[in-house]
Amino acid sequence: MNLEDLTQAVLDFIRAHRELAPLILGLMTFGESFAFVSLLLPATTVIVAAGFLIAAAEIPFWQSWAGAVAGAILGNWISYAVGRHYKTAAYGVWPLSRKPGLIARGERFFERFGPWAVFFGRFFGPARAVIPLIAGIFLMPAILFQAANLASAFVWGFVLLAPGAGLARHFFW
Repeated sequence: MNLEDLTQAVLDFIRAHRELAPLILGLMTFGESFAFVSLLLPATTVIVAAGFLIAAAEIPFWQSWAGAVAGAILGNWISYAVGRHYKTAAYGVWPLSRKPGLIARGERFFERFGPWAVFFGRFFGPARAVIPLIAGIFLMPAILFQAANLASAFVWGFVLLAPGAGLARHFFW
């Protein structure tokens, strides 16, 4: 199954089970934000396409957005906790063990931008997978991490879903 087939399957499921849209979006953003899953299952395309679908299917935007935000927050939070607990041993776990260049870029990004790396890293595909983990490994204070995590999840969720929802409303109504 390729990415296009997967995207279509998820969108068909959301269309058939509208009431589950916030949960489905939450699961997708969790996977997209969790260090180990994100590298295997890039869900950004599906999430953007879901933005179009939630408007076309008249699914409440704010409920879907809240689900997406909750999943994103939880995914980063768990990645951060894994980093704090396991330190650099987490780098040895597959699939990160096969991406040492990604880890090195993530560390440089974090060292350069500090807490802002958590916020901005959410918007860059490969960085999104490792920045929260690195924040935990570098023992970033939890309150600072969570502030950046919450703020970035709210903005990121909106940026992914709102354009599709707005365009769908414009073209379909």
